[in-house]
Amino acid sequence: QVQLVESGGGSVQAGGSLRLSCAASGYTFCMGWFRQAPGKEREGVATIYNGRALTYYADSVKGRFTISQDNAKNTVYLQMNSLKPEDTAMYYCAAASGPDPRNSWSTIRRYNYWGQGTQVTVSS
Repeated sequence: QVQLVESGGGSVQAGGSLRLSCAASGYTFCMGWFRQAPGKEREGVATIYNGRALTYYADSVKGRFTISQDNAKNTVYLQMNSLKPEDTAMYYCAAASGPDPRNSWSTIRRYNYWGQGTQVTVSS
């Protein structure tokens, strides 16, 4: 069982930046970030395939968010720049233990493990 511990959420004004971190307690095949705003479905934000430098982003965050990893620390980061009020949500770290060609990177069922979530609030 892999545990994920997130940190780095908070409140910021529009145009500001935040960096989220997610530390995994064991091996992961890929790690990503999802977010869920009140009354909305959880959606994929970005994913990185460990050791392969493959990254995927939701269209809504391309050019503003960057996902990266520190393999030595089993940690994934989400650098969020030019934040908008519509980025306000609970952000969840997710990890998958192996390949799954049936499900795309942004599919919730793709991931075996989930963090507890960290709140990001962007004010206008």
